[in-house]
Amino acid sequence: MTDVLRYRDLVRALVARDLKVRYRRSTLGFVWTMLQPLLMMLVLRTVFSAVFRSDSMRNYAVYALAGILFWNFFSQSIVTSMNSLRSNAILLQKLPVPKAVFPVATVLSGVINLLFAMVPLFLILLLSRHPMTPALFFLPVSIFLVTLFTLGAGLMLAPLAVFFTDTVEMIGVVLTLLFYLTPVIYPKDIVPERMRWIVRFNPIRSILEVFRDPIFYGKVPPLSHLAVCTSIAVIAFALGAWVFRRSSDRIPFYV
Repeated sequence: MTDVLRYRDLVRALVARDLKVRYRRSTLGFVWTMLQPLLMMLVLRTVFSAVFRSDSMRNYAVYALAGILFWNFFSQSIVTSMNSLRSNAILLQKLPVPKAVFPVATVLSGVINLLFAMVPLFLILLLSRHPMTPALFFLPVSIFLVTLFTLGAGLMLAPLAVFFTDTVEMIGVVLTLLFYLTPVIYPKDIVPERMRWIVRFNPIRSILEVFRDPIFYGKVPPLSHLAVCTSIAVIAFALGAWVFRRSSDRIPFYV
């Protein structure tokens, strides 16, 4: 990954290109980054606000929107990372650049989209008079851990998508399953006791809570939980970097 730093100008150029391409044919452009999760939140609030009516869910809109923003970033970054190598096949075959710059640029463009998408979240916090505590200053750490975890998963899956073309479709199904196994739009308290171990040992749930705790609960995650999440993110990144490095020499022959 140290080679990627030497090509940071290329990474910046790829990030700018990804952002332009994503919204090139869209009339609203970057506005969709903020509008799409907002509209999804409104639908979920309409459907589930009465179901999840409790003291802990008094502002379900904030709870749901924070979860949606996390999930959109995670799932979209995974899928685009898997497609990044094939979509840059010409550059891979003609330029002697580290292959990792492509999934890295994809995830970084996802971070920028996440930051834009958080604008309406903070507006809702203000308009709904949701408590805004100093714990919000912890969000940069949360976003860093989310990014590190997502980048690790993207680096791990990107070579597989090159070697086995059905990987993207298979991971799409897995992501759908994980969405329902992770308390993105529902409180984990409603999960039946006999099934709570699935949520408890779900590493994505741990990363999600580090992101949502400062926003919805107005607290910094407990040190013990933060240590677990940091370990998960670092292990995911290290494993992803190792898998990608072991596979990188073969990638140009398959794209």
